[in-house]
Amino acid sequence: MTKKPRYHSGDLQVDARIDAFVGTLGDIADSDLIFEMIAAAVGLARDNADRGDIKIANAAVQELRRSFQLFAPYRTVRKVSIFGSARTASDDPLYRQTVDLARSLSDRDWMVITGAGPGIMEAGVEGAGAENSFGAGIELPFEPSMTEFLDNDPKLMVFRYFFTRKITFLKESDGFVILPGGFGTLDEVYELLTLSHTGKAPLCPIVLLDVPGGTYWRRWREFIDDELLAGRYISEFDKNLFLITDDVDEAVNEVDGFYTNFCSQRHVNGSLVLRIKKAPTEEQLTDLNVEFADIVARGNIEIVGPSRYEIADDDALDLTRLRFRFDRHGFARLRELLNRINSW
Repeated sequence: MTKKPRYHSGDLQVDARIDAFVGTLGDIADSDLIFEMIAAAVGLARDNADRGDIKIANAAVQELRRSFQLFAPYRTVRKVSIFGSARTASDDPLYRQTVDLARSLSDRDWMVITGAGPGIMEAGVEGAGAENSFGAGIELPFEPSMTEFLDNDPKLMVFRYFFTRKITFLKESDGFVILPGGFGTLDEVYELLTLSHTGKAPLCPIVLLDVPGGTYWRRWREFIDDELLAGRYISEFDKNLFLITDDVDEAVNEVDGFYTNFCSQRHVNGSLVLRIKKAPTEEQLTDLNVEFADIVARGNIEIVGPSRYEIADDDALDLTRLRFRFDRHGFARLRELLNRINSW
């Protein structure tokens, strides 16, 4: 075992047996984490955990494993999740808006992930085409769980739990477009904004799309301004985390343009490393340090080479890197910084 597990069963004899069993699996990567997962299962048994609790843990691991397998062959392809009402009729302008959106993104080599249901979800699959679409469905007693466009498609998975489905959407998506919908749609919006605002998920484009003349997101923004912003529950900067538009081209450009220069990020030894395609000029780097000094905890934003951790992981070694001590608070301002990087 190349890396030592950090979590153990608490019993040296049991740990030795787990270690021996993991060794029989062959030369597998991340054997330390496999050890820890088994130790956690042993812990549940020794805790005399309720059968219902064990069933939840067991089903969650199985669902996540299947989702990992489903998406693994497509990890290098950008993917956008499209959310919206399952009750939107095919003759509703919102349906056509979604079809046009998905088709335009597919034309730019994006794949689409939807909840695999009817309405807006079906429009997303219709626009992108089944070959460019994934379905992450959910078992519900009152609505159809699958669109006919993904019937028997190997890229369709129906989840039992909302939380494992949410993890899949968040983990596999590089951007999100949300159209008007009910409680489930708003749940997705607030979760995305919460995770972006707190840094629990990497920043990515979040577009709230309506039809021309639509009032759904306009009235939602009025609530945000009149209640959240006026009550100082959020800051003005936090509105940088999303874009409201009624124009498909603007929505597509917001999603696709987020990766014009910026590619990915990683925390290394307390610093945030931004991987980009094109290095800044000396003047651009100076301007960046002046404009965004408020989110740099100490030192400056600087150009660096790959860290030894990134080299060990063979992690995007061909990209330029910007490194700085991020204050881990101003994520909305960090979103502005990424916009500036993309503007180069």
